[in-house]
Amino acid sequence: MIILGIDPGLRTTGFGLIEKQGNKLRYIASGTIKTVSEGELPGRLKVILNGIAEIVRTYQPHCAAVEKVFVNVNPQSTLLLGQARGAAITALVGADLSVAEYTALQVKQAVTGHGKAAKEQVQEMVARLLVLPGLPGTDAADALGVAICHANSIDALALIGALAPSLSGLRMKRGRLV
Repeated sequence: MIILGIDPGLRTTGFGLIEKQGNKLRYIASGTIKTVSEGELPGRLKVILNGIAEIVRTYQPHCAAVEKVFVNVNPQSTLLLGQARGAAITALVGADLSVAEYTALQVKQAVTGHGKAAKEQVQEMVARLLVLPGLPGTDAADALGVAICHANSIDALALIGALAPSLSGLRMKRGRLV
């Protein structure tokens, strides 16, 4: 199964593709989609949408995962990031991919074992887990981390889905079944 991870950003959107075969993960590709910072917002969103659509056409992933937006100190920055994330998700669902969402805390926990890990720790662990010859850039590493997080969650999500009829009344709250 090929998984596409996305770390959305208005200036730089990271992407990472991995393949999950049983319990093994294999690196396929990663990189960034960059927009012109002086450009108008609609044009920048179009660059993100078209870039992700091209990645999907090229690599044919089976599913995707996107990092959730955190609430920034600056509400304007949060809104802009949300729009970039929306463009990314639109490209993914436009290609008929299922899209999972994970918080930065969940991604860091899945990759490093610690939810408060620094970006450098995420880069290092992504490189180790995927046996990369060097460290990926921070945005690409975050995107690969999102894909790894989803790869680790797929089996648990499938089990919960199979048990769903017997779990009526339970729901997800803050990433936990309650």
